[in-house]
Amino acid sequence: MKIAIVYNRESKAVINLFGIPNKEKYGMDTIMKVKNALLADNHRIRLFEGDKNIVENLERFMPKVTSGERPGLVFNLSYGIQGRGRYMHIPGILEMLGIPYVGSGPEVHAIALDKVVTKMVLIQKGIPTPKFAVLETPDSSLNEELRYPLIVKPKSEAVSFGLRIVKNEEELRSGVRTIHDEFASPTLVEEYIDGREVNIGLLGNAPTEVLPPLELLFEEGERIFTFADKTDHKASRVRSVCPAKLDDKLAEKLDELALKTFKALGCQDLARVDFRIDKKGNPYVLEVNSMASLGPDSSFVKAAAAKGLSYESLVQRIIHIAAERYFGIAKDLAPSEEEAGASLFSLITQARDKTETDLKQLTNLYTATGDAVSKQTFLRRLDARLKRLSLTLDEERTGGKSHWLYKTKKGLEEGTLLVVPIDDPGSRGAYPMPFRKEPEKLFGEGIASSRGGLAVVLRALESLQEANLLDGIPAGLFLYADEGHGMRYSAKHLQEAAKEAKEVLVMAPAFNEGSFISQRRGTMKVKIVIEGHPLRIGAKTKERSVLEYLLENVAALQEIAKEEPFLSLSVQDIDTTRYSILAPHRASVTIILSHLEEEKADQAFKKIQSCFSQKPKGIRTYLEILEKRPPLQKRKASLSLIEEIENMARQWKIPMREESTILPSAAGTIPAAIPVVCGMAPSSKRLYTPQESINRQELVQKTILLAQLLRKRHTS
Repeated sequence: MKIAIVYNRESKAVINLFGIPNKEKYGMDTIMKVKNALLADNHRIRLFEGDKNIVENLERFMPKVTSGERPGLVFNLSYGIQGRGRYMHIPGILEMLGIPYVGSGPEVHAIALDKVVTKMVLIQKGIPTPKFAVLETPDSSLNEELRYPLIVKPKSEAVSFGLRIVKNEEELRSGVRTIHDEFASPTLVEEYIDGREVNIGLLGNAPTEVLPPLELLFEEGERIFTFADKTDHKASRVRSVCPAKLDDKLAEKLDELALKTFKALGCQDLARVDFRIDKKGNPYVLEVNSMASLGPDSSFVKAAAAKGLSYESLVQRIIHIAAERYFGIAKDLAPSEEEAGASLFSLITQARDKTETDLKQLTNLYTATGDAVSKQTFLRRLDARLKRLSLTLDEERTGGKSHWLYKTKKGLEEGTLLVVPIDDPGSRGAYPMPFRKEPEKLFGEGIASSRGGLAVVLRALESLQEANLLDGIPAGLFLYADEGHGMRYSAKHLQEAAKEAKEVLVMAPAFNEGSFISQRRGTMKVKIVIEGHPLRIGAKTKERSVLEYLLENVAALQEIAKEEPFLSLSVQDIDTTRYSILAPHRASVTIILSHLEEEKADQAFKKIQSCFSQKPKGIRTYLEILEKRPPLQKRKASLSLIEEIENMARQWKIPMREESTILPSAAGTIPAAIPVVCGMAPSSKRLYTPQESINRQELVQKTILLAQLLRKRHTS
């Protein structure tokens, strides 16, 4: 569940600062303890200051019922920034926004914070409370018949602000004047009950559980618990004992009165009722703390501990109690399959601009295949980001220059291996093409061949982390930097990593929009070098020039591919070397064989060798296989994975179909027994050209698809 912890610390983001400033605030240690307790319960947590920006922040973070998610909750730790009714500010805003929250409503806080109104409610309900009067100013008459000593405190303050004992008229007027000047508040004057002070914590709604009583023991000085006592943690004047040593009859009476008070004020989820017990054993309710402190040393937390609740368990219990009140859920707050998927969907779609900005930064960091320095610089930045995702580098499966394997906390075994190239293959001119946007496309150097898939992976993993799912997903990320060299160095290492995984998703671009790839051709790159004598142009000789010989045979090569389906031959990079005005004495050509069956490619290579075996006098030929990239044939092992991708795409209304393409990829390297699908990056246009682009909409769609697939692999 999404839970926002709202608190007040440093922010003074209001339109104007005036009135009574808040002196109550939680320490960051307590706020982080609450956060960690909720994280341990597998909730998605964000922290927000309770200022004027809270509406905008919660609107971005909180799910909407229309999105298919259960509404989130606010864990309210906010005492407000300023004003008399500051306890009510955040609950009131949350009521208006329609966001569930922990604790009592604004009307209850209004009553509890106003000690006079609280006492009037108590009297009406027949709950004993000390006799009292209200003095508006230091000069107001004390008309009630009250016996000294008396207690004076601000009418609408908390945590014992301004609390003191007065023993005569002079001290009374001094105390009232201090409260009037410091708090601009009327003074509550009540009879001091000389006796024991006991606090009763209450937890839950139907039923409400009474926590063990906690007694404050005063070692020296006046027997009252002041603000200084509460804030001076080194002071030893006041200590506590829980459970308090009470006889059964008195303990039962206190429990009964605490419950009656909780209900009389309409408290919800948790509260604390403070009692004084006179010498005769008569209990009196002093006040109600509708926002019982959750500080580690607070009375409420100590009482919960005496009940057997650790701090973590207490915080989790409070969330469950609030959720039960709103949603009728008593046990399991883990989101349903539908809710978890909808939450992830929202995270990704709401971060579209952020994803494009991220892609821009990745694209403008150019990493040519042959540029080792730029690749290492890029890897250092990427490594820091992956560490923030709690991914760790597998040193044994990593080669410092060609490949790197990262794993989630769950490890890669029986998990999903994501394969991403990080180099920009080929040379496309002196200046890399910068990132730019068009309504339907995103352009930039290597944006399709490398960066689009990487951006999809990073956003998917970050969204899963934000949803508190990533650590429970077995997965690995194989990065390689020799795509431009046909995976000459990394291929065998990818094969080994793949054997550890249950399935492989290759983040290469799809060819057509709305597609992924289950079949790819392989390639064989052959270089042919022909050497001969340097001949004079126009010389009458029976010797053949190397260029003539080459061109004749190249024409013959075209017939090789026509004999076999799913086999094509492409002539590339014809180059010559000559002296001055002499005819070329050296010529070379690169041949690319595209194939679906490696056996057919090997046969074609033998035919190429045969074409160049009949050499004229003075001609020498050399043939070398520069690169062999195996095909990805549609394999039986991948059928269930393909079906799952198609079903997931239908569920999230993402157009997606299976296709084949002639270009090779890392997918062909994966052993045949392992399920593998390629084309999980956004589809491309004009791949490997200066006008390379990806489909803008697919950047989000493929991220959703990948994240949802990984979510399904989550294990507890």
